[in-house]
This record gives sequence, C-alpha cells and structure tokens, in this order.
Amino acid sequence: MDLRLKNKTALVTGSTACIGLATAKRLISEGAKVILNGRSEDKLKQLIRELRLEYSAALIRGVAADFSNTDEIQALLNTIGHIDILVNNVGVYKAGSFFEMGDDEWYRQFEINVMSGVRLSRYFLPKMLKNDWGRILFVSSECAELVPPDMLAYSMTKTAMVSIAKGLAQLTKSTGVTINSILPGSTLSEGAEQFLEEEANKSGKTKQEVEATFFEEVRTSSLLQRFAEVDEVASTIVYYCSPLASASNGASIKVDGGSTGGLL
Repeated sequence: MDLRLKNKTALVTGSTACIGLATAKRLISEGAKVILNGRSEDKLKQLIRELRLEYSAALIRGVAADFSNTDEIQALLNTIGHIDILVNNVGVYKAGSFFEMGDDEWYRQFEINVMSGVRLSRYFLPKMLKNDWGRILFVSSECAELVPPDMLAYSMTKTAMVSIAKGLAQLTKSTGVTINSILPGSTLSEGAEQFLEEEANKSGKTKQEVEATFFEEVRTSSLLQRFAEVDEVASTIVYYCSPLASASNGASIKVDGGSTGGLL
C-alpha cells in the first residue's frame, strides 16, 4: 500500500533503536525524508551509514540532542527547519519502589518523556497549521492505563502524553493537521530482550519459557500473549503519519495486544 509519504519530512525522536528506529525505517521505505535523533553524534553517523547502504535512495540526516538539556533542544530546533511529521518517541524509564524513588528520577522521566514532546510541538505545530498539513504522534504506552506499581513515574508520563495529544488536537479544527497518541503494549525492545535474557540466566529457563511465564503471571490481560515486534508497532505509527489517516484526530490508538481491555 502506498501511504503517500514520498517527500514528506519526518523527525523521529529517540530513533537510534527499538520502536523509534523501526518507525524511521518504515518512513524511509515509504519515501519520506527522515531526520534521526539520538544522544550520541557518533552513533547517529554510524546508523546513517548503515541505513544508506540498506536504502540506497534514502534521504536521511541526523541531529544529536539530549532531551534533558534545554540548550541541546534549542540547538536541534535551530538546525532542523521544516518538517511535516513529528513522532515524539524519545523516552526513558526506571522501575523501582515508590517509597524509594526520589524526586530527581520523577523529574528526569517527566522532563524527557513529556516536556520533549511539549517543546517540539510548541515549535512545530504553528508551522504545520500555517501549511495546513502535518502529523504529530505521541508514542505513549499501555502503562498509561495499566499503571504497574513499580513504574508509577513512567506511567504518569505516559498518561500525560495522551492528555497533551488530546488537548493539542483541539487546536487543529478544520485543518489538515492531526495529532494522535499511540499506546504500544509489551514490545520486544532492547529492554525487554535484556529482561528475558537475565531472567533466563537466573531461572535456568529458556527465553521462550520466561516470556510465556510473564504473560501467564504478570501481563495476564494480554490477548496476544507475547511481546509485539517493534515493526508491528512501527507499522501502525507510520500509517497514522500518513495522509490516509486524515480522519483520525485526538485519538488514542492501542497497539497493546488487547492488554488494557475496555470497549474504547
């Protein structure tokens, strides 16, 4: 299917690995011009070299920025110029006891996960409205609804992202701009791979057995009963970046394998 993304320019934050990288690759394969982002300039350069070998006709560039540093964010904004699509994907998390996690960690997750999207949207949304076309996606999480007790700070940020996307969409009435949030479920990211490896080593089980136990005992509400592949999530994100998704605005799109339940 042609998603009509040829020559659209997209910025994907946190796009050197996992869902962000898979999303960037999907956009590239659809003919979009993609701006990659990560904290390491060297890692970005290496990734761009690899992607240009994989996609010979791709138009790719990278802008390094640490979203906990406002000076680096401003430098990124000064560098980028025009974009049609903004995927607010960058995020961090740390699991831990509510009683032991200090304010600094709560602020760190809020600053990177939430304020990155706020600052970028505040800069790019007026330009999209002026051009009467644009897409902004906030990559949230099933944790926005499930709220695991050992990930309260992370869940708070992911719920905030959904609220921001919903509110910003109200500013796009009668325009060609849409703003939505994507809620992935348990996904086979680098963090999930590490979890499976560590648990397998500790328990003497295979990674497949650890995964099965996780869904039998922890994420019991999942209908998928497995970790989603990053490409499965990315394909949904890229569709909602496209002109074909023009009737979806202010929506919270679940890619959670049914884990959060509910009618909506």
